[in-house]
Amino acid sequence: MPVTAGRVVVTLASFAAMLAAWAVLAWLVGSPTRFPSPLAVAAEIRDEAVSGRLWSHMAATLSRVAWAFGLAMAAGTALGVVLGLSPRLDRWLDPAVVLALNLPALVVIVLAYLWLGLNEAAAILAVAFNKTALVLVTVREGTRALDPEVGAMARVYRFSPLDQLRHVLAPQLAPYLSAAARNGLAIIWKLVLVVEFLGRPDGIGFRIHMNFQLFDVAGVLAYAFAFIVVMLAIEYLAVQPVELRARRWRAA
Repeated sequence: MPVTAGRVVVTLASFAAMLAAWAVLAWLVGSPTRFPSPLAVAAEIRDEAVSGRLWSHMAATLSRVAWAFGLAMAAGTALGVVLGLSPRLDRWLDPAVVLALNLPALVVIVLAYLWLGLNEAAAILAVAFNKTALVLVTVREGTRALDPEVGAMARVYRFSPLDQLRHVLAPQLAPYLSAAARNGLAIIWKLVLVVEFLGRPDGIGFRIHMNFQLFDVAGVLAYAFAFIVVMLAIEYLAVQPVELRARRWRAA
């Protein structure tokens, strides 16, 4: 669906309504320490931003999100294409894929920290592993749905492997890749906060952990909402336009 002025207005009005409901609920609760108002949380965000703490922890978290997202997309796409093109191999490895899909993320994170230590590699690999299976399944379904007639045409015209990748495989898989990217990113950033909460010395999750220990609700909400705003910006300004472009060829 193309972005229109009406759609922007509706989106902004929806966010405004949520903020208004939050303000009313905070007023009804009447306890700034237990349920701070949007203005109180905004003031906390401003103070953390002015001090520089917000930006340094935000940068650490976004770096982990980018690394985990890149690894999950690369590994999941490669495995999904291979399994989609090889039914025999898919039958052998499908139980492992199902196991990876249903393995609790918390178990993977804890085991990664126990086996690899409380380090950056363990945090990133734990998050990437949790989402690789999701990407794999999505891309595998897309590979199974490839049009055989298009592939046959490419062979008749003797497309090189690179041309087949660019003009046959990539366009047909683009909607599946965009869906995998969107769903994967939405889950990866939540898992990154968990790995930071459990075992990293910086990042948004770490700051939420510190504020939790101090029973600082405004601090928890400030870091949570600051990061949510950044991820919403990525969703609306990057992910959705890419997804729209990836699906455009089907409507042509």
